[in-house]
Amino acid sequence: MISNNELIGLFFGSFNPIHSGHLIIANYLLQFSEIEKIWFVVSPQNPLKEKKSLLDEHHRMALVKEAIWDNPLFRACDIELSLPRPSFTIHTLTHLQEKYPNKRFSLIMGADNLQNLKKWKNYEQILQYFSLHVYPRPDYDGGEFRNHPSVTWFDAPLMEISSSFIRESISNKKNMKYFLPERVRVYIEEMHFYESPL
Repeated sequence: MISNNELIGLFFGSFNPIHSGHLIIANYLLQFSEIEKIWFVVSPQNPLKEKKSLLDEHHRMALVKEAIWDNPLFRACDIELSLPRPSFTIHTLTHLQEKYPNKRFSLIMGADNLQNLKKWKNYEQILQYFSLHVYPRPDYDGGEFRNHPSVTWFDAPLMEISSSFIRESISNKKNMKYFLPERVRVYIEEMHFYESPL
């Protein structure tokens, strides 16, 4: 039964590509926090950054859908792809809160993002109106926001798998079978994504 004010965890990312590490962290938070569902929010390309290796948005959305197809508590969210750009998290959060007034939203982020939160637009509003669920990242302790009342730390498995590692490995003809959900791996192979040298 869906509760009023259910808590949705927002997992932002370029997901280029989504990999098993993302899913392990998301599932950990579903099991060990009060988060009831997780939306994977696919971020658009930053217009100030030319990234040759960044797949088109519709392909990255498709990969997320392939990764989570069998979990009704996960959802692929394309909200940022339809909002004005450049994309700012505070605008996305405000838009979602207005669109879904009966839901509560919490940001899921790594300790590296928490440590750099001061660089985010209107970060004070994010901390004031939204909760943050933070998972560990190597060599980051969260900095000045580590003990902020809006921040809850979770001892999720330390993931050192990165999308850049996956892309580089595929371009070097390595088998990424256990690093990617099987349907994601098949989609990437069929489309020949990331095969060109980076």
